[in-house]
Amino acid sequence: MTGSPQVPGKWRPSLALVVYGVLLAVLGLPSGLIVLVRLVGGRGLSTLEIGVLIASLVATLVIAYVLTRAVQRPIESLAMRARAITQGGRDAILPPTAYGTAELATLSQAFLDLASKLMDRTEYMRSFAAHVSHELKSPLTAIRGSAELMRDEGDSMTPAERDKFLNNILTDADRLARLVDRLRELAQAEMPLQSGTTTLDAVLRDLGARFGRLELHATGTDIALALPAETLGIVLGHLADNASQHGATRLSLAATGDGRSVTLTVSDNGSGISEGNRDRLFQPFFTTRRETGGTGMGLDIVRAMLAAHGAEIALIPTTTGAVFSIRAPQTDAPPG
Repeated sequence: MTGSPQVPGKWRPSLALVVYGVLLAVLGLPSGLIVLVRLVGGRGLSTLEIGVLIASLVATLVIAYVLTRAVQRPIESLAMRARAITQGGRDAILPPTAYGTAELATLSQAFLDLASKLMDRTEYMRSFAAHVSHELKSPLTAIRGSAELMRDEGDSMTPAERDKFLNNILTDADRLARLVDRLRELAQAEMPLQSGTTTLDAVLRDLGARFGRLELHATGTDIALALPAETLGIVLGHLADNASQHGATRLSLAATGDGRSVTLTVSDNGSGISEGNRDRLFQPFFTTRRETGGTGMGLDIVRAMLAAHGAEIALIPTTTGAVFSIRAPQTDAPPG
C-alpha cells in the first residue's frame, strides 16, 4: 500500500500573519502617504488627524482579529479533527470545536459525513473480507479432503465411493465458481459504469423468458425509472430467482410514481420468509439454501446495485409469500 502524497515541507506564513499583514498594509499605505505629504509640506499632524490614525489602526487590528477567529480557528480545528480521525478511527469522529462562517460550518459537516461514510465502508469491507474467507474456506477444505482421500486410498475404493468423492469435488468447485461470479457482480454493482432510464416494459420479456415457470403480472409498466435497463433486469432477476427457489408460481410487479420517485412493489406467492430471518435477509452470505447451492449474495448485490443509482430496497412484512419494495428516482426522460 502506497503512502499519501506529502506536501513539501518549507516555511509558509500562517493565515493570521497574512490577514494582519494585508490589513495593516491597506491601512499603512494611505496613512503613510498622508504623513509624508504633511511632513514634506512642513505641516505637522493635528490632534484630530493623529486620533483618526490611531482609531483606524485599532479598528484594523480588531477586524484582523475577528477574521482570524472566524476563519483561522475553524480551519485549525478541522485540521486537528482530521488528524485525530486518522489516528483514532470512528471514536474520533466528533464535531470540531469551532465552526466560524456558514461556509466553514458546511465544510465541517461535509467532512464529518465523508469521514463517517469512509469508516462505514472500511468496517463493511473488513466484515465482508471475513465472510468471503469463511465461505471460500469451506468448499476448499472439502475439495482438499476429498482429493487427499482419493490419493491415499484411491486404490482400495469401490467405483461408487470414487464417484461420490468426485461428485463432492465437482459440487464444491461449482460453489466456488458461483461465489466468484457473485463477487464479480457485486464489484460491478458498486462501481456503475452507466446511467439511464427504463420501464418495466423493457425488462418483462427477458424476465419471462428466463423464468418461464413464474406467472408474471405487472402494472405501471410505462412509468420511467432512473435505472439502466440492465440494472433493473439484474435486480428483478435475483428477486424472481429467489421466489422460484422458494416455491412461487406467481410474481407480481406494480410500479407507482409521485413525480419525484417510483415505488416498485415485487411480491410472490412462495413459502415466504420466516420472522426470524427477516432481519438477516440482506446480510452478506446469509442463505437458507446453502445445501442446494445458494451463496447468500444475491440480495446484497441487489441492494448495492440499487444504492449505486440512488435507489433502495426493503422487505415488507407479510403473512403470505414475500414482498419487496424498491424506491427509485423517477424521470420524465424517455427510456434508453
